[in-house]
Amino acid sequence: MASLNLSCTTTPSSQSRPSSHRLSAKPSQSHLTHAKRSNRRLQISCAATADGQNKKETSQKSDTTPQGKLDRRNMILGLGGLYGTANLIPAGGASANPIQSPQLDKCGVATNLNTGKQLDINCCPPMSQNIIDYKLPPVFKMKTRPAAHRVSPEYIQKYNMAIDRMKRLPQDDPRNFMQQANIHCAYCNGAYDQPGQGTLDLQVHNSWLFFPFHRWYLYFYERILGKLIGDPTFALPFWNWDNPKGMTIPPMFTDTKAAIYDEKRNPACKPPAVLDLGMTGSKDLLQVVANNLTIMYTEMIRGNSDVYDFMGKPYREGTPVNPGPGASERGSHTAAHVWVGDPRQPSGEDLGNFYSAGRDPLFYCHHANVDRMWTLWQYLPSNKVANKKITDDDFLNASFLFYDENAQLVRVTVRDCVDNRRMGYDLERIDLPWLDYRPPPQTARAKVRRAEATAPDAESVFPLKLDRIVRVLVGKTKKGKADEVLLIENITVDTSKYLKFDVFVNDEDDNVGELDKAAYAGTYAQVPHKTNGGTATTSIRLKLTELYEDMDVADDDTVMVTLVPRHKGDGVTIGGIKIIENPTPAKKS
Repeated sequence: MASLNLSCTTTPSSQSRPSSHRLSAKPSQSHLTHAKRSNRRLQISCAATADGQNKKETSQKSDTTPQGKLDRRNMILGLGGLYGTANLIPAGGASANPIQSPQLDKCGVATNLNTGKQLDINCCPPMSQNIIDYKLPPVFKMKTRPAAHRVSPEYIQKYNMAIDRMKRLPQDDPRNFMQQANIHCAYCNGAYDQPGQGTLDLQVHNSWLFFPFHRWYLYFYERILGKLIGDPTFALPFWNWDNPKGMTIPPMFTDTKAAIYDEKRNPACKPPAVLDLGMTGSKDLLQVVANNLTIMYTEMIRGNSDVYDFMGKPYREGTPVNPGPGASERGSHTAAHVWVGDPRQPSGEDLGNFYSAGRDPLFYCHHANVDRMWTLWQYLPSNKVANKKITDDDFLNASFLFYDENAQLVRVTVRDCVDNRRMGYDLERIDLPWLDYRPPPQTARAKVRRAEATAPDAESVFPLKLDRIVRVLVGKTKKGKADEVLLIENITVDTSKYLKFDVFVNDEDDNVGELDKAAYAGTYAQVPHKTNGGTATTSIRLKLTELYEDMDVADDDTVMVTLVPRHKGDGVTIGGIKIIENPTPAKKS
């Protein structure tokens, strides 16, 4: 297959490589606390950009500002983009409170989830005197990220060479392998505070920042690797775990002598073991594959009522961490992390914990596929979400700091990453077998009727600790109404633990290891990480439209909801469950 190339250019800089700095601790914080199933190729039109913004370029030059002295007005005006300021301020005025990039000189210690004490590793990056507001270089040729299970021996050799050279860089070089891994630790495990918000953590997971942050992270990681081998066309591979042919760990990552190998992986997950996106523990590989395809269909097509259900909830300046993860983040993304993480390690290191995930080269391959899900979702007509673009300025003007391939510290905004093709990369076209993997209709009702006779009303049960299977009756908003959403609210979790539960509606059998059925509504899961106080509270919404269509519930006043914990022990408290009308129904065609 032919692939296109990208001319790899960046903002020129006369800065020398930043020097390392002494770690300054943050203020003291309290510690932890089936229908037809045919393969179909997705055709994506590249004519329109993903953010829907006016693409008129300006001659505005990027400004250089001293570290730690960011002009808030510049943040409001959206530095770093190719857009004029007229396009950035809505008619009603700017909201003026996007999440701001961290202050590196105030980076502090991260937290060891095993002991509640400081990590013995400094996650903070080297310091630089200046920040340059990054401008995306012009794209002359597109580079294509390949599916990891389809790459050539030549590509594998080149990839290993790049990682090896990254590992050999001086330890204080921000492009060094461990420095790159520490980016995830610092942004995700408590090393940064929100600027101007006291000790309120900055966290890029469990909100609408999840996809943009990781897209930028991989963008610079990819460019650094290309720079190290003198090949600006180099593109990261994606772990194609949404396709049965790619559901094992890509073979190139299992060579113990390779630079991309990591010994801290679950030994039980070596090929031919199939990634269990449902984390059901099933030994039936065919069932695992069927579950995986059902999960992908649910995340990408069936379960989202609006853009926030997929992308994650709004996260603005002053917002506590964990406002709410989107369907992909709390589903397939989390499962792959935890499945690969080594259970012999104290906290599932490397991939099974946020602070250590970036130390496994497989992390970047995994997230390349997570990033691919964002691109695919935006162009899927079958998921019937009316508006897939977040136009809120607090989203578009949120910013992060990274070091580019020239070791120059740059500030980037979400606005400039909503279209991957503007960033110079595309994706190898691979069949999407989950695209038509809608579960078969379910009509049997006898077992459900018997279970309903003993199931309590939801109002009488919650709040409760979810340490066992729970079945409750939930009233519908209107008899026969199809456009409804299941709201599971006040989900309070211990963030230091791996936690997961699945949701079924009117499940007519007791085999909770089978997800490929109409009763499966969705999931909640988290990768262990650190937050202030050790707990976080959120809610999730699961769209019921297709589920109602596929089950005999049109004339029922209530449905039976089953919650199945996949984790061991406690760690999750649920405040309540109810059914509400879909607040953002799809537009009629």
